[in-house]
Amino acid sequence: MNLEQDLKVLAEQEARLRFEQFDAATAWVLGQQLKLAAEQLHSAIAMDISFFGQPLFFYAMPGATPDNAEWIRRKRNVVQRFHRSSYAVGLMLKHKEVGLENRGLDARDFAAHGGSFPIFVKGVGCLGAITVSGLPQREDHELVVEVLANYLGVPYEELALDP
Repeated sequence: MNLEQDLKVLAEQEARLRFEQFDAATAWVLGQQLKLAAEQLHSAIAMDISFFGQPLFFYAMPGATPDNAEWIRRKRNVVQRFHRSSYAVGLMLKHKEVGLENRGLDARDFAAHGGSFPIFVKGVGCLGAITVSGLPQREDHELVVEVLANYLGVPYEELALDP
């Protein structure tokens, strides 16, 4: 993994995966697509789509645990705080060789691990996050990105991180 290259790709993902509009109906469709993608991976994950302060979609696959919901909360808090994907924040901190505690953030409430991606609406800003938990963090992140890219009609191959 090339850290600097990954950070460039993550910035490109965040710049291109933006919505014209987003509402509860959008969350429902995206949630169903995320569930189908997780089923194809035969993975026990939990998934959440929320506006900050308002849950819109949540599903826990068979085998997911309450810990997955807790990871979702902590990763979503990172997106809410930084308006960046939780994976991008984690890699930026790694690049700077610091942790969230250097920003005054408690690990009980924040997790800079992959799996939460900001919901950006053009002309409005960051309204929420789409989050999954249950896979290794890079795979959590890429699952969300792939579903978003397909939904928004952006070729995933142009945005995928190197394996």
